[in-house]
Amino acid sequence: MKKIMIIGAGGHASSCLEIIKSEKKLKVVGFFDRSKDQFHNLDFLGSDREIHKYVNKYKNLHIGFANLKHLIDRAKIFERAKKLGFFFPVIISPHSVISKSSKICEGTIIFHHCLINANTSIGKNTIINNNCIIEHDVVIGDNCHIAPGSILNGKVIIEDNVFVGSGSIIKENVVIKKNTIIGMATKVLKTPNKKIYYNKI
Repeated sequence: MKKIMIIGAGGHASSCLEIIKSEKKLKVVGFFDRSKDQFHNLDFLGSDREIHKYVNKYKNLHIGFANLKHLIDRAKIFERAKKLGFFFPVIISPHSVISKSSKICEGTIIFHHCLINANTSIGKNTIINNNCIIEHDVVIGDNCHIAPGSILNGKVIIEDNVFVGSGSIIKENVVIKKNTIIGMATKVLKTPNKKIYYNKI
């Protein structure tokens, strides 16, 4: 097995660790975090500012935090790590169905029970969380988080740095512009004209 390190030690990192273990292609050897608290009996390697110390020892990294307010931090860490020479493997749950005609770029993780349909393109450093349906010809950009249970219908375009809240449904052909936040359980029937978009309850 190739070895990999995780940046982050919260709930999302725990979920990422489970996906990595289930895929059985990579072995997690340690983690980076601002806290030295124990994390699944893995070695503490320092903060994310110290990843450069390991570039000649372990080449693979995964960013294991997904808090909405830290979405841009994911992008910054990804770009810095790439410049240092790290690799970001694609991680896919064996319990998801992925079309052979889809394209999934580096650093992206596909969680359990997702459907990625034909001719879909998913960018770098993106999270497709549990139970998502990504229909045919969808394009998802870099550094996005499609939260659990979301449905993206055919030919939807999601630009970079977009968060789609849990249980949201996006109608076919809709474009979600970069840096947009779609609130939980939102039905998006046309391209939003504002950066934070949600259903009123």
